[in-house]
Amino acid sequence: MDTRLTAEQDEIRRTLRELLHKRCGPEELRAALDAPAGHDPALWSALADRLGLPGLALPERYGGIGCPVTELALACEETGRALAPTPLLATAVLVAPLVLALGTEAQRAGLLPRLASGTLTAALAVPGTGLATALALTGDNGDFSAGGGRAGGVQARRAADGWLLYGQADQVLDGHSAGLLLVAAHTGGFARARTRLFLVPGDAPGVVRVRQTALDATRPQARVQLRDVHAELLGEEDTEVLPALAGLGGSVAAVLACEAVGAADRALERTVEYVGQREQFGRPIGSFQAVKHRLAEVYVAVQAARSAAYYAAWATAQESEGAARSASLEGRRREAGGTAGGLALAQALEALRLAAAEGIQLHGGIGFTWEHDAHLYFKRAAGDELLFGPPHRLRERAAEAAGLFGRGEVAV
Repeated sequence: MDTRLTAEQDEIRRTLRELLHKRCGPEELRAALDAPAGHDPALWSALADRLGLPGLALPERYGGIGCPVTELALACEETGRALAPTPLLATAVLVAPLVLALGTEAQRAGLLPRLASGTLTAALAVPGTGLATALALTGDNGDFSAGGGRAGGVQARRAADGWLLYGQADQVLDGHSAGLLLVAAHTGGFARARTRLFLVPGDAPGVVRVRQTALDATRPQARVQLRDVHAELLGEEDTEVLPALAGLGGSVAAVLACEAVGAADRALERTVEYVGQREQFGRPIGSFQAVKHRLAEVYVAVQAARSAAYYAAWATAQESEGAARSASLEGRRREAGGTAGGLALAQALEALRLAAAEGIQLHGGIGFTWEHDAHLYFKRAAGDELLFGPPHRLRERAAEAAGLFGRGEVAV
């Protein structure tokens, strides 16, 4: 692995950081969180039109740039630094790869260019709190089911003109504003019943979407209700969904790890700036040995998490390139998702929580106020742990995938 960034990667990071510094400062961030969409549409247009972020990892034949997932992860490190509320994660990291991997050629040609240009945003609707399980981040998703009927979740049934979906998904990232919903539904009651993915326009008749109050306001969530909604099956009738979701887990974890590292690094920077200015007993509090030791621990944790996140992004890109020449695509990607990506995400989430907690403590009284941004970083750490973790489950899954525990043994 070559840890040096290429000239193109450096340019992506530099340009994106400059843009976010101008367009996503503290005031702009608060205004975006209060907007109906939960993000600034003008910032999203700038990210899409000027930098092409939504199509960064999509093939050129579908309007993308054709970069590996490494570049997308580095871009998300910068959006994580600014806690930028954008549909990038939901659209480019969760939905677009699934459409690319599972969709028919007509579906790819019709959807991917619009997703790559940012004119169409998308959201992955997984019922309940099962997103981490569906992506095989916290456990094998072989037994995952989208549910349905009285058990909750979303049920799919055949109709004369296609499929009808009925049910509810409660924690859909950017689900209230997405133009396209990719819904996981269970085809129970039929032969070969299983979980499948369906395409649903966000404004389709029978779709009710309500933005939820989330712990992390920078990552908007919605409750999506489907009441006999007409849907289009993603892919062919025999498309296997669960292996594809498990294969996606590695790249999602790597991107999230880089995003968390960016947030942790910025939280540390803000704290270092503050302790260099705040004086006590006639000297900056940053000159006290106890404060130096605490910040040194955070620095080591952030740098270690960055190394793990970069390796995970590189390894995921290498697995994807190798899988293109291998018949064992899903098996290779499932293993990658359960090891490097999950371990990197666990380490990054812990580093972010540590950096945010120390930032609040060392900012003193103002660190606990709603007006200060310190709490936003802590909520990002806690919110990501609820959605994609917690870290000990991520590590347990990685150990299980690596075969460290025999059948019947329990990881502690």
